[in-house]
Amino acid sequence: MSPTKIDLEVIYPRCRMLLGTDMWQQIISGHDLDRKPEIFPKVIVAYKHHAHIPEFLPELARLEWSVSQAKERSITIPDDQEDVTINPTLLLHEFQWKNLANDVGFPSAQKPEPGNEYILIWKHPEDGEVQTKAASPEDLLILKMISENIDRKEVAQTGALPTFVVDALVDRAIEKGIIIAPPSLIRRNFDIIKTSPFAKKNFLVSPSFTLQWHITQVCDLHCKHCYDRSDRSTLTLKQALKIIDDLDIFCHERHVNGQISFTGGNPLLHPDFLSIYQAAADRGFTLFVLGNPTTREQIKTLLAIQQPDYFQVSLEGLSAYNNFIRGNGHFERTMGFLELLRELGVYSMVMLTLTKENIHQVLPLAELLRGKADVFYFNRLSKVGQGASLELPPREDYISFLETYVEACENNPVLGLKDNLINVLRYQKELAPFGGCTGFGCGAAFNFVAVLSDGEVHACRKFPSPIGNILHQRIAEIYDSEIAQRYRSGCAECRLCILRPVCGGCLASAYSCGLDVFEKKDPFCFL
Repeated sequence: MSPTKIDLEVIYPRCRMLLGTDMWQQIISGHDLDRKPEIFPKVIVAYKHHAHIPEFLPELARLEWSVSQAKERSITIPDDQEDVTINPTLLLHEFQWKNLANDVGFPSAQKPEPGNEYILIWKHPEDGEVQTKAASPEDLLILKMISENIDRKEVAQTGALPTFVVDALVDRAIEKGIIIAPPSLIRRNFDIIKTSPFAKKNFLVSPSFTLQWHITQVCDLHCKHCYDRSDRSTLTLKQALKIIDDLDIFCHERHVNGQISFTGGNPLLHPDFLSIYQAAADRGFTLFVLGNPTTREQIKTLLAIQQPDYFQVSLEGLSAYNNFIRGNGHFERTMGFLELLRELGVYSMVMLTLTKENIHQVLPLAELLRGKADVFYFNRLSKVGQGASLELPPREDYISFLETYVEACENNPVLGLKDNLINVLRYQKELAPFGGCTGFGCGAAFNFVAVLSDGEVHACRKFPSPIGNILHQRIAEIYDSEIAQRYRSGCAECRLCILRPVCGGCLASAYSCGLDVFEKKDPFCFL
């Protein structure tokens, strides 16, 4: 169908606004623009010296025509895309006026001025909206890198930049939709759980991969439920840097963002912690710290390198019980440390290990944490190591506790959802599920692995689940191993459950009760 005059105003809205009704009608009359709207930029050139027509208008018309053409272009992303590619709808045009990509004609917009400028025009792959922006030197650098297939490390070296800066530029270009990343290869086996109504991409495909890194066994506490007080060797700085490089390679090969959760023991007590933390920051990883209360000076040192996305500490109940488990004065030190984290702008997370003894202290503790911590979670006790001397709550008490906990979440913003079995409760109440323990139900050997201080790799730190040794194997080899695949498949009894994409129970809970984690489901499950 031929364009109408109304269509012309849709194609050239800013030109129409700047010209006004009379001049607009004068220009479009007699030029056959109804059938040939693309010639409007050339037509307007004849009027550019008119007193009421801005000099930049022909160039603005060119831009608006290009935008209209971008709207007509389809964007198709192949499922088997293996590399980062330039958005197929992207147009790069040079204009003789600057600032045309701004909202020209509006008071707040930067006014056009003479001078050459490249403008990017593209359709965003997620919502299909057409975007325009002046091409920055960084945009052009990334487009050159992708189009000429130049390695990111070569770009960093040539520009005397850290690699993470180049990675950040690529990430920003992907977020804008200028370039398109291949799909994450950290994904569930669709054949196993495709029949579930919750088998949706956000629960099956992870955009990130986390190394839960226990870099040292050394700890300034001696908690009564500690999973592992064995005398393991501590990684050297050279070994740690090799692991960081391997993680960098793995994440780029699997098309995911890399994350490192530094823990221990107390990771801050590793003699080379700051050097390891710096190296991880230099490679652009998202960083978390799971440790014990420390000094203002040490937190400021971390912030000078890279602010951790969160700092997690642990509390096991109210003051008396917590100090019984973690040592005298620990509760008070931790509460003071949470205030320090808030003062310094560091997101704080508090974790509690749920036992028979402290199950009734969780919600009173949550009230004390209101306004002091950013989020408060619990994990059920794993009867491993010294934790074997403590008791899990009875199943009936646990289910009743979950009911009360979920209700309390509505009134206390510090309470967070983590235990996978909360999704059983939500399903029974016909509520939408959340992502479970790791955002994808049980994430053991899926979107994270645990690395111990001697290089042992486990599917989950909460129970013995060895899948390799990072000092002798590449992360990719460990991740792709048959034993790792068994752990991330979960137990046989859960495999066809409707909630499997967002649950899978807790393998450590099954282990704690003496069950075969590959066969038997979480004994606390009530579905």
